[in-house]
Amino acid sequence: MGPMRKARILVVDDNRDAAESLQMLLELIGHEVKVAYDGSQAIEAYLAEHPDIVFLDIGLPRLSGYEVARRIRGQAAGNGPLLVALTGWEREEDRQRAAEAGFDHHIVKPIAYEQLTELLGRARI
Repeated sequence: MGPMRKARILVVDDNRDAAESLQMLLELIGHEVKVAYDGSQAIEAYLAEHPDIVFLDIGLPRLSGYEVARRIRGQAAGNGPLLVALTGWEREEDRQRAAEAGFDHHIVKPIAYEQLTELLGRARI
């Protein structure tokens, strides 16, 4: 695999440690990362930054990750960002709800480094 292009990434998780750990990892491998800690902040950050990729927790305060995904898809021009549900919810019905809300991928936390780099390598950036 060749070098990845630098992506603009939004990480959304109400668990600050999880969000900031993923932010640091993504920055270490060369990406530009913004963080939001709830659904409302996620929408604001998306509209301000227009990221290439959004890693989005499902169980967020204020607006669920499903609702955030639907709103991003409603705002996105063209294909919009790659939306990745990054969640502790792993039942098949959770995966189905994520797909219906507009997520491209459903990943169960914690994401492994290899899984992360594979996902970034396939991203449309």
